Amino acid sequence: MTVLDQLIKSLSRLPGIGAKSAARLTYYFIQADDESNQVLAKQIAEIKDKIFACSVCGCYTETDPCPICTDSTRDTSLICVVEHPQDVLTIEASGAYDGLFHVLNGAISPLDGIGPEQLAIGSLLQRIKKQQFSEIILATNPTEEGDTTALYISHILKDSGLRITRLASGLPIGGDLEYADRITLARSLRGRIRLDT
Repeated sequence: MTVLDQLIKSLSRLPGIGAKSAARLTYYFIQADDESNQVLAKQIAEIKDKIFACSVCGCYTETDPCPICTDSTRDTSLICVVEHPQDVLTIEASGAYDGLFHVLNGAISPLDGIGPEQLAIGSLLQRIKKQQFSEIILATNPTEEGDTTALYISHILKDSGLRITRLASGLPIGGDLEYADRITLARSLRGRIRLDT
């Protein structure tokens, strides 16, 4: 196997990168200047040494606590619970949320041997006891595992007196009903909102 084949194979192991994309990236690296390739290689080599999970929320950071946890302008009465650190970036990019976060590092999945004990649910409960939150937003993925995790957390917190909400899910803006799958359409109907209020 040539060096070219080895790099294509390695790149194709990355999430979302198939063989064709891996080949395109490989040929891009061949044509790129040496300095660009060296900078990228150095960044990849150093990332595990410089990036770690925030001890408070679990987001990836270079400082502990992370910039979100230490930002005095954020609404500290809200906490948004997500499955993965990259979910924080997605929600932050929306510009629609200014509260705090808590990363579970996965979702309950008995088939994969992941129960509540393997997730950061215990540290979430500790944060809730220590801090005055008014609302817990469960922003787990709209999958069977994400729904199970949200139901589990809401069950644990049912007597807490906190407002527990779940992200709405349904039809995308600009989408056509004829292209919506059955589950998405069912969620949209269950999560419908009143317009006459």
